[in-house]
Amino acid sequence: MDPLWAHPLVARLVRAGQRVQRADRERPWALDAAVVVAVFLLFCVPDLVHGGGPRDSAVKITHLPVAGMLALQAALLLPLFWRRRAPTVAFALVATAFLVQWSMLVLLRADIALLIALYSLALHGRLRHLPWACAAAECLLAVVALRVSPAVNFLDALFFLTSAATAATALGLALRIRRSHLASLRERAARLVVERDQRSKLAAAAERTRMAREMHDIIGHNLSVIIGLADGGAYAVEAAPERGREALQLIAGTGRQALGELRRMLGVLREQPEGAVLSPQPGIADLDALCERVRAAGPQVTYRTSGDMALLDPGVQLTVYRIAQEALTNTLKHAGTRTHSRLTVAVEEAGLRVHIEDTGPPDGAAAPRPAGGEGHGIAGMRERAALYGGTVSAGPRPGGGWTVLTVLDLTPPAENFPSTATEPEDTAL
Repeated sequence: MDPLWAHPLVARLVRAGQRVQRADRERPWALDAAVVVAVFLLFCVPDLVHGGGPRDSAVKITHLPVAGMLALQAALLLPLFWRRRAPTVAFALVATAFLVQWSMLVLLRADIALLIALYSLALHGRLRHLPWACAAAECLLAVVALRVSPAVNFLDALFFLTSAATAATALGLALRIRRSHLASLRERAARLVVERDQRSKLAAAAERTRMAREMHDIIGHNLSVIIGLADGGAYAVEAAPERGREALQLIAGTGRQALGELRRMLGVLREQPEGAVLSPQPGIADLDALCERVRAAGPQVTYRTSGDMALLDPGVQLTVYRIAQEALTNTLKHAGTRTHSRLTVAVEEAGLRVHIEDTGPPDGAAAPRPAGGEGHGIAGMRERAALYGGTVSAGPRPGGGWTVLTVLDLTPPAENFPSTATEPEDTAL
């Protein structure tokens, strides 16, 4: 911090200024009245005491009685009460009184009101009125310099008076610019707070959506497998007890795997103890285990791949895994345990295709699909595919069954835009 601002006197002045600003916001008329009273005490009372200027001067000054001086002083000072609410009108009234006073060749210290009115117009008034006010003030000051020319050189007097008017105008403009700058900073700070809150809400909504999608993928798939295994085990428990025992073991294993995936997913939401290790997200290599779990529930699953899977980044692999998991879960849920599913993952030149289809149940009595095929699971697939510029199409398969085709764009983002021969030139601001 600057040592000047840390000085006790400066700190007291700053606190006093803040108290004045608070009082002005509560009672703005009080400060306007205080300005009028202060100018009257500092500049009008001496004229009333001493009779309005020297009597032996080269300039023939008109000496008015006390009532006349009070009338001119009131005409100069009272408009200052409205200098902030109507600065143009206040300046016009002060300028008129100033012109009348000097046309009578009356010397009053209350003429400081003209500079105060000009300062107030520069600070509070409309800027398009300021040039006209400055021109009018210069004309009035030229009249003053002309009237006092017998005692003071005209150019010297005009230079002094013009310098005073310029200083008043410059001070008003400087404070106006400072207030405008502070207002813009406050507005920007408020806007940044709103944007920060909006980003937080959007991030929270995106995280809730991601968590809901992951929960749907994990719980929906594993519960569907468990239900299929339980149904198969119930039929086989009397005819083939060993098959029933095997189904129970598979149910236990699937339940443990689902619990482990939930713990891994929810573990990132709380602070991890030092040394804790989270399991990686599933990828292409886990599709074999996924197909095995679905086969254990009854359906026949054929899984094929083509292309180099090792080049796929973890995000793409997780997307492929979740889409295949959701599609196979829907197959198990809607087509039953006696269907035949085919899962194909193919890496092409600049894309990746994931094709899942099933033949439906042998008797054709499939469980009803969502209207239009647009369940929450398919919507989740579309959201995942959209992250990689991909599309998902799902619908009935010719000859019975259901098909889901996902196409992902693996083109690097920089290659999606045509390159230019020349770089853009820098633009001077």
